[in-house]
Amino acid sequence: MSTKAQTGLPRAPFLAVVLGGVVVASVAFWLWLPAQNAAFLTGSVVLFAIILILGRALGISGRYLVIAVPMLWLLTFFLIPFFILGGISLAEKIIAMPPYTPLWEEGRFQGSLENYRFLLSDPLYIRAYLSSIRIAALATLFTLLIGYPIAYYIARSFEPRRTVLLLLVILPFWTSFLLRVYAWMGFLRREGVINNTLLWLGVIDEPLQMMQTNFAVYLGIIYTYLPFMILPLYATLAKLDKDLLEAAADLGASPIVTFVTVTLPLSLPGIVAGSLLVFIPAIGEFVIPALLGGPDTLMIGRVLWDEFFLARDWPVASAVAIVMLFVVVTPLMLLITLQGRETAR
Repeated sequence: MSTKAQTGLPRAPFLAVVLGGVVVASVAFWLWLPAQNAAFLTGSVVLFAIILILGRALGISGRYLVIAVPMLWLLTFFLIPFFILGGISLAEKIIAMPPYTPLWEEGRFQGSLENYRFLLSDPLYIRAYLSSIRIAALATLFTLLIGYPIAYYIARSFEPRRTVLLLLVILPFWTSFLLRVYAWMGFLRREGVINNTLLWLGVIDEPLQMMQTNFAVYLGIIYTYLPFMILPLYATLAKLDKDLLEAAADLGASPIVTFVTVTLPLSLPGIVAGSLLVFIPAIGEFVIPALLGGPDTLMIGRVLWDEFFLARDWPVASAVAIVMLFVVVTPLMLLITLQGRETAR
């Protein structure tokens, strides 16, 4: 095999392709986007081109370059805000702009852990964390119980029915998330569709109180995040080897025994992935509790909003966000570590 075939494009055509892509993308950005957005995207494209050119010059494999670019993007837009929040959480609240004291003044570090001590001593924040974990965990469990049979049925369906069913699963994403929550408000209110239907059928004598309850919050979270549970489960179930199911049936196993001993264990990766995709965003949910929940529905997302925009206490709000991040990331990292050990075995 020739050197040219091993290394891909020669240096000059490679540079021409990269620089040409930068020019075309930059012109398109500045023609159709506002100046601030165009400048940001142009800078991102230039940075991407620099990484490609330097990687090519250093002989780095294209596979690692493809991974390096999104990793650099994620680290930049995750670590920088994280450190900014961490710095603000060590400051104190003041009436100014920005509404917190500087960390460095006259060459001395002025930060403290007082905001974190305050969080641990105030029962409001502890109850908010526990309530958020409870609501997110229960919603994840019900989402799993509803989503697993749906994913199993789709995975066992034949074309073109499977494609139609998958389309129905992702169809809600074509509508605004906020509009879907408002639609549930129309269903759940005292004069809404559900109460009017039940009254017309004679099932109830007076409207049920469903809005501004924990039931409405659970319903909103389950409905919103159900596709995030179904899709990973479907991807796992669709790849199951049907020969294993036939072998279990040939050995005399009933359908229930086959499901418990074969299908369920092999679908655990999809269960874990779907549960994480539901639990992590649900624990910090703000819109659904604010619109469907009542004053007794305490979740950490609402506490963050109140601290940032009502109390204007940015240091405490930043501390709340940092603690919530560790509450979510710590079990996730432990789970990834355990999965890595199981894979190594």
